[in-house]
Amino acid sequence: MDPTHAGIVLHVRLPRIILGALVGGSLAVSGAAFQGLFRNPLVSSGMLGVSSGAGFGAALALILFDQFFYVYPLSFGFGLLAVFLCFFIGRITASTQAVTLVLGGVIVGSIFSALISFLKYVADPYDELPAIVFWLMGSLSRAEYGQILTAGLPMVAGSLGLVVIRWRLNILAMGDKEAHSLGLNVNLNRIFVIVCATLATAGAVCVSGVIGWVGLVVPHMGRMIVGNDNRDLIPVTFCMGAAFLVLVDDISRLISSSEMPLGILTSLMGGPFFIYLLKKTRGREW
Repeated sequence: MDPTHAGIVLHVRLPRIILGALVGGSLAVSGAAFQGLFRNPLVSSGMLGVSSGAGFGAALALILFDQFFYVYPLSFGFGLLAVFLCFFIGRITASTQAVTLVLGGVIVGSIFSALISFLKYVADPYDELPAIVFWLMGSLSRAEYGQILTAGLPMVAGSLGLVVIRWRLNILAMGDKEAHSLGLNVNLNRIFVIVCATLATAGAVCVSGVIGWVGLVVPHMGRMIVGNDNRDLIPVTFCMGAAFLVLVDDISRLISSSEMPLGILTSLMGGPFFIYLLKKTRGREW
């Protein structure tokens, strides 16, 4: 093989494919785990505010530092902080029930979204603001092997944790009372699932930006193939999410001379599919 072609394949295309597969699989499997845990088909991987927190961390790094390197640790850290704040809200209300965590995620997500808007307002409109906006729309343009090694660790660890505990998601989806009657420690298992899903999502968002709809739509695609049993759904969803985002990334580089942000395409593809899903189910209980 020509050395130039080999360099393009090994150092440009291959890292992007690997990173896209990890990001897509992590977002999809986290969304499937949250949908089963909270028994809500409209829950996605960023439900507990991790995407908004990571977005704020990235925007803060782009304003405070000149090097893009600082985006990854700050994005990952603030993503974890957002989920910790959800648990803190649950402690204030003396409850760790699923509905309390969901409401906490809505509150924390709104706060971090407002902070992102504030950073956009104070950012330099010629340099910092375009970088923030482009990052928030999602991209794999900075894919390198170094990113795969650093951000891949939490993504792989979180996804593997969900694969290992996937059979308990079936019990948690039955409800707290039923899970307790079967001898399952509901709070401990719920926290473990949330931690694993948060690690996977935060690791994905810190290197790719905010890519919506993957954690919402892909799990439903998996259910159309293998059903609601999480023992089959979790690994299938990871594979489908990986293939989906790699395909979307290919399309983003083919439809225009400049690379289109992934968040735009996933929203354009996810919205019509969700309409089709609603028509297919015709209001049946999930």
